[in-house]
Amino acid sequence: MAKITYIEHDGTKHEVDVANGLTVMEGARDNDIPGIEADCGGACACSTCHVYVAEEWVGKLPAKEAMEEDMLDFAFEPDPNRSRLTCQLQVTDALDGLVVQMPEKQI
Repeated sequence: MAKITYIEHDGTKHEVDVANGLTVMEGARDNDIPGIEADCGGACACSTCHVYVAEEWVGKLPAKEAMEEDMLDFAFEPDPNRSRLTCQLQVTDALDGLVVQMPEKQI
């Protein structure tokens, strides 16, 4: 289980426990966190679960695979270092304390 903080674009924070084995996207969906639409349901076929990872977490996450990189090209204002698709981040104990911020909108 990991405690993950989701920050809406307006600064509203949601700190929730997410079970290991789920994705960060599923944690948002299951806890009704606004700002992550997840239109493709986690298939890495859109960019509607795009977030900006807190700077201190960038180097702690697994590297982006090619498909995620491709989908981030369609995201709203992607950041080359901090942007991630939450459907590609599987929750483990190592993600305890992760902080992600939603963009102004999802495309």
